[in-house]
Amino acid sequence: RGLAERAGVGPGLVHYHFSSLRALLNEAALRTMRAVVHEGADHLPGATAEEGLDLLLSSLDAYSGDDPTSVLFTEAFLAAGRDEELHEALTRLLADFRDLLTDWMRAIGVPDPDTTARVFAAAVDGLMLHRPLDPSLTAESVVPVLRRLLAGAVEEQR
Repeated sequence: RGLAERAGVGPGLVHYHFSSLRALLNEAALRTMRAVVHEGADHLPGATAEEGLDLLLSSLDAYSGDDPTSVLFTEAFLAAGRDEELHEALTRLLADFRDLLTDWMRAIGVPDPDTTARVFAAAVDGLMLHRPLDPSLTAESVVPVLRRLLAGAVEEQR
């Protein structure tokens, strides 16, 4: 009821679209998370390893770790352990992100792009979780390390 009032709509409209407050909150979180994930990843096709890392990781610099979007990511991951619907939706979102990474990594010649994409996605999530505790984890400090890892993998493949 309070939410509907703040939105300036009747409670029936909210209940028509969402079965519960939890469903509404999950959808709001997922929309925000999808937007952030696609912010950098949608520009990967055609990017070199260097360009791709810069695109993905420089976009993370907008999130300090204690800003509302970072907190939302952290809270959503924690809530997914208790909420099966959110768990499934986040699993799909991660799979979509990893698919984008896999396709890009395959195109630039990274060996075992599927596994590499999984580890890279986990590293990105880890950076987001660590950022409030270590603000020095910026694109400037992280990109050179990840660039060496990717370049080494591509070189090893050759």
